[in-house]
Amino acid sequence: LISTLSLIMGSSITISSNHWILAWTGLEINTLAIIPLISKSHHPRAIEATIKYFLTQSTASALILFSSLTNAWSTGQWDITQLNHPTSCLLLTMAIGIKLGLVPFHFWFPEVLQGSPMTTALLLSTLMKLPPITLLLMSAQSLNPTLLTTLAILSTLIGGWMGLNQTQTRKILAFSSISHLGWMIIIITYNPQLTLLTFSLYTIMTTTLFLSLTQTKVLKLSTMLISWTKTPMLNTTVMLALLSLAGLPPLTGFMPKWFIIKELIKQEMTPSATIISLLSLLSLFFYLRLAYHSTITLPPNSTNHMKLWRTNKSLNTPTAILSSLSTSLLPMSPLMITMF
Repeated sequence: LISTLSLIMGSSITISSNHWILAWTGLEINTLAIIPLISKSHHPRAIEATIKYFLTQSTASALILFSSLTNAWSTGQWDITQLNHPTSCLLLTMAIGIKLGLVPFHFWFPEVLQGSPMTTALLLSTLMKLPPITLLLMSAQSLNPTLLTTLAILSTLIGGWMGLNQTQTRKILAFSSISHLGWMIIIITYNPQLTLLTFSLYTIMTTTLFLSLTQTKVLKLSTMLISWTKTPMLNTTVMLALLSLAGLPPLTGFMPKWFIIKELIKQEMTPSATIISLLSLLSLFFYLRLAYHSTITLPPNSTNHMKLWRTNKSLNTPTAILSSLSTSLLPMSPLMITMF
């Protein structure tokens, strides 16, 4: 309870602050609150993940503090939106890159996710990304767009490439997160609202996937093969959520990618739009692989127990609502364009 309340409080402080010290305090509270949740299982892998997470986040926090101090020393401003010093801008880009797990600062993220329980991995992939993205949104106009575009394209490349040969679902979802961050970062200087929309839809789709995998207790591809016989409908939901994350029409995940490509072309960044679209084919491959494992492939030996016509499990309402949202929001695109 204390950890959860601290997470909510830390995120709220960072999101609502205009002063660098307050934002830094919120990030520190967040880091300290998530550590007990990662190390809860007392497994050596969980302890290793906790130490890796603590060291990387401490480095990022120190860089944020150093960046804000340098800026305050040269300009006399502690306001987040008044980041004018070039060295401070570079340091902040590095710090937020480490916090989010952008390439080339991504090495900690798959390892930490693999060592965490599924619920904590979900928090690390969604809620813990919100405060750094908010800081990036507030200071986006001061940062170097060429550097951000380079980081974004590299993140999409490495996220798709390194996810190809993974067999653990949490690691695959970690590389999926890195790849999606590339799409969010490339547009942040030109249309910050679009970054926010992409993050919201990514959160909905990833939460659906994590909740479904937690319910079926799938941690690797080999166990995904035999989960179809137990929960066919839930596996169908997993397949649709995966295809939506891949960005295939007519599912929800197509909407942010379509908007981002449209905006990039409007900003005369057609080469970047082409490159990032082609690189998303890498991640499409491993999403299709997961979808294939979840629904299309059946193991050679079928289970001997009789299939139940109706299970005794109660309906999981959040999963049902989120799966509906993660597959059927594309027709609302005109409304989204009006809002964002």
